[in-house]
Amino acid sequence: MTNGLRRLLVSGAFAASLLTAGGVSAQDITIATSMPSFGFPFFVHMQKELEAEAKALGGITLVVSDGQNQTPKQTADIEAAIIKGVNGIIISPIDTVAMAPVLQQAVDAKVPVITIDRRVDGVPGIVAHIGADNVKGGEAQGNLIAKMFPNGAKIVNLQGQPGSSPAIDRNKGVHNALDGMSDKYEFVAEQTANFAREEGASVTEAILAGLGSPPDVIVAANDDMALGALQVTQEQGLDIPIIGFDALPEALASVRDGGLAATIEQFPGGQSRGATQAMVKLLREGTKPDPLILLTPIAITKDNIKEGERLGEVQ
Repeated sequence: MTNGLRRLLVSGAFAASLLTAGGVSAQDITIATSMPSFGFPFFVHMQKELEAEAKALGGITLVVSDGQNQTPKQTADIEAAIIKGVNGIIISPIDTVAMAPVLQQAVDAKVPVITIDRRVDGVPGIVAHIGADNVKGGEAQGNLIAKMFPNGAKIVNLQGQPGSSPAIDRNKGVHNALDGMSDKYEFVAEQTANFAREEGASVTEAILAGLGSPPDVIVAANDDMALGALQVTQEQGLDIPIIGFDALPEALASVRDGGLAATIEQFPGGQSRGATQAMVKLLREGTKPDPLILLTPIAITKDNIKEGERLGEVQ
């Protein structure tokens, strides 16, 4: 665990209400976990951290499901979990709106729901959302651009999956940081690449072909798109700084080795472990967590790469 993450997880009411969960009775409970897609390394890591914390706390059975990036599949998985009679649900919903009806079903069935990483709108009965402050993460990207290019820059913005709360919030944050200086910072192209590396590459290639001259910087709403963009710029012999988001091990290695200029660390393991602790404490002690717990993302460059949560996985 990095010093930065440790500070986040042991501060304030979060630590006071959650970190005692290991001391409660080992009453057997079943928790359904649902990730948007295990095709993304980020969500594989989040699931592994959920499983590690469940094992550490003891007496917990996890019912694991993969949404396969399809809201009908994730909806069906949650419906099945409700029918199975799980004690709680921890979910990163694919879509902030489309997943609301089935989570309302869970709430109506008295099954506690905690969302992580991605929130859902319109379901007031959800126990808590534990995630990163993605608006601040986007602002960290924008602030880094302003630091790197104090005299202004032409920016390509690779946006995430439409309808997902991280995509919405990260895009908002980048614009929050730079729109007030629109005379200096110009978004010359903004397009979704759906958080996917292949689309990140193809969209970047198309954008570069359509621009009269290369942009000064490329900002991406996740590392997969950033790494796809990096592949294209390297193939074309272009030296364009690229800023990702998620601090995947591959992205951290790229930052270390001079590929990506930066990535944003949002502490996904802290989110998963915190959500597991909160759910277990609720089910075993009846103690509700704060309804909104947000970790503050930070920009990772060569200068502070040791703050990367998953640096230990880098080869």
